[in-house]
Amino acid sequence: MKSQNEQRAGLLYGIGAYGMWGLVPLFWPLLKPSGAMEILAHRMVWSLAIVAVALLALKQWGWVRELVRQPRKLGLISVAATVITVNWGVYIWAVNSGHVVEASLGYFINPLVTIAMGVLLLKERLRPAQWAAVGIGFGAVLVLAIGYGRPPWISLTLAFSFATYGLVKKKVNIGGLESLAAETAIQFLPALGFLLWLGANGSSTFGFHGAGHAALLAATGVVTAAPLVCFGAAAIRVPLSTLGLLQYLAPVFQFLLGILYFHEAMPAERWAGFALVWLALTCLTWDALRTARRTRAQALRLAADALKTAPPETAPLPEASLTPQAPAAAQPDRTA
Repeated sequence: MKSQNEQRAGLLYGIGAYGMWGLVPLFWPLLKPSGAMEILAHRMVWSLAIVAVALLALKQWGWVRELVRQPRKLGLISVAATVITVNWGVYIWAVNSGHVVEASLGYFINPLVTIAMGVLLLKERLRPAQWAAVGIGFGAVLVLAIGYGRPPWISLTLAFSFATYGLVKKKVNIGGLESLAAETAIQFLPALGFLLWLGANGSSTFGFHGAGHAALLAATGVVTAAPLVCFGAAAIRVPLSTLGLLQYLAPVFQFLLGILYFHEAMPAERWAGFALVWLALTCLTWDALRTARRTRAQALRLAADALKTAPPETAPLPEASLTPQAPAAAQPDRTA
């Protein structure tokens, strides 16, 4: 088992990852007067640069050769790159256009959309509590649509694009850093071409608003890669159930920033919609924790039954075993 220090470090990495994702709405407005599309293009270009440096330092390039030999995986990574481009672009635009609260809603309902996609696309079976959560989530979207006077398309686009991204990543099954490198490599040429076109048209802001602004645009690569590295460090140290709970930190921070820092309006119907979403997530979390407890208890019962039915040892104990022995030297934990 992993040591307590490892688990504590994993928890801190997880809080760091989701904390950075939750506080990133504070960063995008600093990049104005750059538009959302220019910021998005810089994010793609500089992310690849940061990830390439990290891979060079770690000397992790063997996966590239294997990936090039698998056209199906390359196709899936292209799909992942496309949907995450949509996700990033809509999110940056939403934050810089004063829709932080609606953007946070997208990540609140993302687990519900993921479950719905599992039913529709993967033919998964849901437990009653999961059905209840999805139904409550659907009701919340209706309430919010009535409140907004339109469907919450920002939230729905973010939720569906990120759920699709997660589904594709699950099928690709490569590491987080490697996956980001492959995706940004696909995004790189279109993004660079767009930035060069902006420069040729005189529409680029890079380098025309001081060195500080240029440095902030370059820092989009760090803003993208840093939380992903922390997430990867957390994923190997803490249980998946813990990560599942930590994922709500990001939209909670975004929601609070939208209200307390950006002073976005929260009329009664919007509060009602969010309350329904939180009720759905409470059902989902309760069901996940209960199922995890039952699974763990069942595994312990099976192990106990196996010990009871195991044939007793009939061989006599050696005489030496009846005398006190010095304790064996502690073995290093190789499961960490």
